[in-house]
This record gives sequence, structure tokens and C-alpha cells, in this order.
Amino acid sequence: MLSGIQPSGELHIGNYLGAIKNWAERADEYDCYYFMADMHTITVRQDPAELRRRVLTQLATYIACGLDPEKNTLFIQSHVPSHAQLAWVLNCYTMFGELSRMTQFKDKSARHADNINAGLFDYPVLMAADILIYQPDYVPVGEDQRQHIEICRDIANRFNGIYGDVFKIPEPFIQKVGARVMSLATPDSKMSKSQPEGCVFMLEKPEDILRKFKRAVTDSDRENCVRYAPEEKPGVANLMQIYASATGKSYEEIEKEFDGQGYGAFKPAVGEAVVEMLRPIQAETQRLLADKAYLESVYRAGAEKAAYVANKTLRKVYKKVGFIQP
Repeated sequence: MLSGIQPSGELHIGNYLGAIKNWAERADEYDCYYFMADMHTITVRQDPAELRRRVLTQLATYIACGLDPEKNTLFIQSHVPSHAQLAWVLNCYTMFGELSRMTQFKDKSARHADNINAGLFDYPVLMAADILIYQPDYVPVGEDQRQHIEICRDIANRFNGIYGDVFKIPEPFIQKVGARVMSLATPDSKMSKSQPEGCVFMLEKPEDILRKFKRAVTDSDRENCVRYAPEEKPGVANLMQIYASATGKSYEEIEKEFDGQGYGAFKPAVGEAVVEMLRPIQAETQRLLADKAYLESVYRAGAEKAAYVANKTLRKVYKKVGFIQP
């Protein structure tokens, strides 16, 4: 199993509940590879010192969230050069039309009209290389990333159709509860660091988290009832999903708990549950960030193991396309 998150901003509870929390639960079932996708971040201009800080903070947060480096391979994407090497080969087996139809390219092009670069267009090919080079069975992703997995599978099938059984065709692994956490400010869009008021960050102060939940959008009707109805009440459904993920309670239990109490009681309760969920993670992250030598030992060992696996796939691909082995 393999996945990665861009360190283009601070991790938020959407990353945690939709991905990282579920990753930690898979360590005994799968051989897991998780990375800081720093190469993907530079499709948008980054401050170099800030990017380095965020990579280390993300690594520390991964570990604090339960990704034990003894059970999971944790590494930095740019430390394994074969990702980029495989991406170039896969570029030559990816059609221009496929890339031009990618939703994320259209969205990011609209947001960064002054910097529509080739890397932004080519992003899905590097993502396909990230995946295929480790021959994973499953790739845990959010629902919004399904399109990237589909193009990855298309590229792999096309390559296999020419050269034989080279790549394992990965399956998306999408968690049902917590699969897609929405913005607290605009519940019809995914929680994102680009909308800070609707986004709850992993290392945010408790008082700021509580404030955001108290201001969370619920619905415009006068029902004031905590009821799980995603189509009618997307804001309430989102809060219920977050509360369910933080407490382990079912939607039915949540409806009973807040029966007759309304949003005035429900929203602060969700905030308190998230604060308590994050409290030990925040403390452990800060402890780990103070131990730079340990973090370095983790990402060095992770890159060494990842490179060993990745290079086996790269050598196979190079041989198939006709390159002389180095």
C-alpha cells in the first residue's frame, strides 16, 4: 500500500481523517510506503526554507499520528530519484488528450493563471510513477483523487499491452467514513488549506479550532436538528462525519445524543472532540520536531528502503524499452 501528501501547506483534519488515520490502521495488513510529495509541490512557487520546514513537520506529524517507522516506510519523494526517471518514460506512453482532460489541471490552471507550467500539466504522470514504481496492490486516496488512479491504471495497462506484465495494476482504497471531509465554511467544497477559515489544521491552537467549529455553516432551514441528510443538510452531515470519526460513534448515536439540543450544543461538541483528538498528536509532533537527528534517521532509512524497491522496477522498465543497463 502506498500514498503521499504534498507538503505545500500545513496538514489538516481532512488529511488526517480521510487518509493518515486510516493508513496507521493498515500497518499490520500491508507493506506500507508513505511519502512527503515535495516534488509535486513545486508546480506552484514555494519558499525554499518554508518547504523544508513543512516537509519535516509533515514527517513528524505522520509519526505522531501513529505511522510507526518500524512498520511503515516513510520517506521524502525527492530522495528517491527513480520517481522522476520513471515519470519520463511514462510520459512517452501517456496521451496529451488524457492529461488535458484532468480536472485538477483545469482547477489549478484557473487558480494560478500566471504560472500554467508543464509540471502542472504533467502532474498525473509523476503521480503514476510514484505509484507504479512500488508495484502496490492498493493506493489509499480520497474520492477526489480517483481520476488520478484511473489514468495511472490506463498508463500501466498501455505499457503492459506493449511489453508484457511489467506493472501491477493498483486498486484505489477509499475509506467510507471520513473519506472526504468538507470545508466548515463552504460544505459543498473539500476542506482545503487554500480556504483557512473553513479548514482545521492539525497543529492549530485549541481556541482557534473551537472558534472555527462554532462558526461552521450548518443549513439555512429552521429545523435546527442534528440529522444525517447529506443532500438536504451538507453542513450538518459534514460535522456529523467529523464527530463520528473523532469519537467512533455512529450517525444514529449522534442523532440520539443531540436530540432536541440543536446546533448551539452540537457545533461546540464537535470542536471539543476534535481538540481532544488532536491534543496528543500535537504534543508528540512538537517532541519529535525537537529531535532533528531522529527525523533524519527516519527519512534516510525510508529512502534507502524505498529506493531499493523502486530501482528494481526501474531496471525492469529500462530493459523493456531498450535502454542499456547502467
